Amino acid sequence: MNDTTQALLLHRRDDRGVHTITLNAPRSFNVLSEGMMAAFQHALNDVALDQKARVVVVAAEGRAFCAGHDLKQMRAQPELAYYQALFAQCSRMMMAVRKLEVPVIARVQGLATAAGCQLVAQCDLAVAAREATFGVNGIDVGLFCATPSVALSRNMLPKQAMEMLLTGDFISADEARVRGLVNRVVAADELDAEVAALVDRLLTKPREALAMGKALFYRQLETGMESAYQLAGQSMACNMVHEVAQEGVQAFIEKRSPSW
Repeated sequence: MNDTTQALLLHRRDDRGVHTITLNAPRSFNVLSEGMMAAFQHALNDVALDQKARVVVVAAEGRAFCAGHDLKQMRAQPELAYYQALFAQCSRMMMAVRKLEVPVIARVQGLATAAGCQLVAQCDLAVAAREATFGVNGIDVGLFCATPSVALSRNMLPKQAMEMLLTGDFISADEARVRGLVNRVVAADELDAEVAALVDRLLTKPREALAMGKALFYRQLETGMESAYQLAGQSMACNMVHEVAQEGVQAFIEKRSPSW
């Protein structure tokens, strides 16, 4: 797959199967305009078709990671049908992140608000610069961040999420880590190295096991405990008969590194 450069988004794949999708509209704080979402969806579709993809990193240029939806674009078309289509487009994009077989890491260097905060929450993992801030402040313009609440409430405790949604207040990167929105917080000049280290850790694991694990993890979250155990048991059984687990267990027994 060749490097793809678009006005709003950059998509690069290295020879290890690591895809980097970069929001590239810094002057508009990388808002999720219709064009940005279309470009992002196209990139995600390309990753889904890449059977040798291993990891996706979602990054951004400029001071902001993503400032949410394009309010000017939204205000220009005050029609219910338009808004329904717009939020449906965003929801498809967010679910495409979740449906990818490979881990998706958010690299957050700055402001992430509203649907931008939603995007961070939707990713499987997140690494943030200490200067980054997070909020769901649509309420400040009279718009409750309903769709961001779906992802946010699946990352942190309900009352923590509700406080952000009802007040519009922002939290720091360190607070985001405490609340479970991000995994790691580092100095800005260490962000790339920290993301790279996490990518390297994931690349040491078998793709097939990660794919099965990711699918099961999110599916079981949406069901009751008894059903979750049934799903998990079936997933582990399928994983165990797969050649990567057979080799991994044999390597453990023989005290050697697995050959994947």
